[in-house]
Amino acid sequence: MFGSMNHVYNPDRHHRRSIRLKGYDYASPGAYFVTMCSYEKECIFGEVADGSVRLNEIGKLVEQTWLATPTIRPNVSLDEYVVMPNHLHGIVIIDWEMRFDPVARRGVLQYAPTVNELQSPSQTLGAIIRGFEGSGTKRINAMRGAPGTPVWQRNYYEHIVRNDKDLDRIREYIHRNTDKWSYSRHC
Repeated sequence: MFGSMNHVYNPDRHHRRSIRLKGYDYASPGAYFVTMCSYEKECIFGEVADGSVRLNEIGKLVEQTWLATPTIRPNVSLDEYVVMPNHLHGIVIIDWEMRFDPVARRGVLQYAPTVNELQSPSQTLGAIIRGFEGSGTKRINAMRGAPGTPVWQRNYYEHIVRNDKDLDRIREYIHRNTDKWSYSRHC
C-alpha cells in the first residue's frame, strides 16, 4: 500500500544511486570541480562578513588540510578553492606528468601531514576526497574533543571539467561564492 509504514525493503527499489558518471575512470588526468558540505550543513568553518569569509580555527584547519593534499599525492594539484562556513569548493587536478605548486599560489603551508594520514592505494578522485576528509575530521575532532563526531556529509558533488571555458566559468563561480552567500541559505 502506498504510504504505508509497513513497506518491505526492496534492494532493487531502495538503493542509493551513485551521482558519479557511470564507467568513467576517476583516476584519469584532468580537472575536477568538487564541493564538500559539512555534516547537516552546519556552519562550523567560520562566517561571511562584509563580503569575505572569516574562517575560525576549524575553517583554518580545513584550509590547511586541503592545501596539504598535493604533498601527499604527487599526482594532484589544486587550483582555485574557497572554504565557506559550511562547505568547500575546489578544483582538483589529477596529472601524472606535471605537478603544480599550490603553496606558491596560496602562501606558506602551515601543516604538512604524514604520508600515512592521507595516502590511499587508490589514486581516484574519491580516494583523494576521502583522504582529505578523513584527515581533516580526525584533526577537527581532536581540536574540539569530540572523537567520532561527523564533520562532512556522506557524499560530495563533483563535476568533470571539460574544457578551458568550463574551467574559467568554475573559477569565477568559486571566486564569487561569497557574493552569493547573502542570497542563499546560511547560518
